Amino acid sequence: MSFPTHRPRRLRRTEALRGLVRETRLSPAGLVYPMFACAGTKLRQEVSSMPGIHQQSVDQIAEECREVESLGIPAVILFGLPEMKDPRGAISYSAAGVVQRAIEAIRKAQLRLIVITDVCLCEYTDHGHCGVIENGEVANDATLPILAEQALSHARAGADIVAPSDMMDGRVAAIRRKLDENGFQDVAILSYAAKYCSGFYGPFREAAQSAPQFGDRHSYQMDPANAHEALKEVALDLEEGADIVMVKPALPYLDIIHRVRERFDVPVAAYNVSGEYAMVKAAVQNGWLDEKRVVLELLAGIQRAGANIILTYHAKDAARWLKQC
Repeated sequence: MSFPTHRPRRLRRTEALRGLVRETRLSPAGLVYPMFACAGTKLRQEVSSMPGIHQQSVDQIAEECREVESLGIPAVILFGLPEMKDPRGAISYSAAGVVQRAIEAIRKAQLRLIVITDVCLCEYTDHGHCGVIENGEVANDATLPILAEQALSHARAGADIVAPSDMMDGRVAAIRRKLDENGFQDVAILSYAAKYCSGFYGPFREAAQSAPQFGDRHSYQMDPANAHEALKEVALDLEEGADIVMVKPALPYLDIIHRVRERFDVPVAAYNVSGEYAMVKAAVQNGWLDEKRVVLELLAGIQRAGANIILTYHAKDAARWLKQC
């Protein structure tokens, strides 16, 4: 018998020993902080379902980005709340759009942050769907040129990475082609490759004002019951030119993150989404959970499953806590 020769507890006796043999090492360097840009100046409105997260004007975005950079977080991802919406989301590719202006403000502030932008139509259409509507349905192919123009406008404003989240078939290829044709071969694509039709997006839809006005998103986002399909989606996006692939949400889909990590030798991101954040915050406010302990545990779990990159609203707090460790 191995006992008493083998005693795993020997290496658990002190924090120094536990740290020495720790297999998963969280770092701010792997975190991305989501931000919501809106029109106006000196505006900063907290999202009621997401304590600590704000809708804010471009000037405020730039100021918070200084804090993000100071914490050692390397990247932000920007979402836009436009002044006006229409059936095709045309404002999404305007050079004067809120995301485009937020990128320019970050660049003007000479911050070293990696700027990622969400590419989708749901925030910009009056119907709230991620594509244009034709004959009562979300029209896949008619949406692709608009997404490509949106990505190009972000690249022109100075984005480092564009991140299509719409789940239209073929959108990665359309975006890659548009970027390359216009001299932006070096702008990377982070694809929301395995994005599930999840109940955990509710608070985000308040933050981004992007709830669909009719129907739902089951026809384009993935069925939560499917795992093999996720690998197919990832493979297709990589064939089309994606540089990084994402699984969204994170916590209910740790098995998917692990499968993607095992199958594909590319950077893998996971989005610790709004509903996951809101649940922790609600439990903490009720005194049911230790926030620091729980957040670091769940982020470690996401990384342990295989994510190199974690998009999380906890990023700033986690970075502070990790610096104290």
